[in-house]
Amino acid sequence: MLFLSQLINGLQLGSIYALVALGYSMVYGIIMLLNFAHGDIIMMGGYFALVTYAASSNPLLAVVATIVGCVVLAVAIEKVAYKPLRQAPRISLLITAIGISLFLQNAAQLIWTANSRAFPSTSIIPSITFKVGGLSISLSVLVTIAVSVASMVALTFLVQKTKMGKAMRAVSEDTEAAQLMGININSTITFTFVIGSFLAGIGSVLYCCRYPVVNPTLGSLLGLKAFVAAVLGGIGSIPGAVVGGFAIGLAEVLFTSIGLSAWTDAMVFAVLIIMLLIKPTGFMGRSMTEKV
Repeated sequence: MLFLSQLINGLQLGSIYALVALGYSMVYGIIMLLNFAHGDIIMMGGYFALVTYAASSNPLLAVVATIVGCVVLAVAIEKVAYKPLRQAPRISLLITAIGISLFLQNAAQLIWTANSRAFPSTSIIPSITFKVGGLSISLSVLVTIAVSVASMVALTFLVQKTKMGKAMRAVSEDTEAAQLMGININSTITFTFVIGSFLAGIGSVLYCCRYPVVNPTLGSLLGLKAFVAAVLGGIGSIPGAVVGGFAIGLAEVLFTSIGLSAWTDAMVFAVLIIMLLIKPTGFMGRSMTEKV
């Protein structure tokens, strides 16, 4: 029974990593950008939810405000910081993403101070527990896992079956050829950021419900672990991001359960190094060739 309980905890944590990793994978798949500001958009989402709930006491409004706030913020960053550098070397985009990450952290400190704030997790998702045999499963766990799986299914359908999804795949394969075929590159890239930040908003609420504290550095380690999950599953792959997220979440809970909680962060990055040595493309990634 203890094993099942830990398994469910691992799936809940992995689901959050998977949601964040999906945002990484989508943006990287389109413009080959490692958007290290993604975790800090999630941090800002936590503050959006906190402020909205404090003002309205309406959990649904807080969730909607978080998603809308994350989408608007991410699109603004893409237009102001990333779009002018699309033709620049990739290192320029990477440095810009790191700069945006630091900017958001410092902006949060200026606005809300560096002190941690309690997040009203039980007000967003009621603390209801279901008994299945001798196992107790909270509503928060069920919602988190269900949202993660539903997001993967919806994204897979979007990318494979819709017109916008075909445009995204075309831009991912060859931007210049896609433009010659009449695809609006700017709209496609902006739409990708919208989807990624939409998932970031949801992930922000779910993460803060599991760890009910918000502070300006909340997204740093979360973003790095989600990036590891994306690489582990095969960055650019939607199912791979989910598989990688679940793998990292389960591994963390396993290490914690055997008394090695102080080593969980180190374990995550050790797994990344081992994976890069054994299979650099990840579980479900594909090899890519570059023209020189």
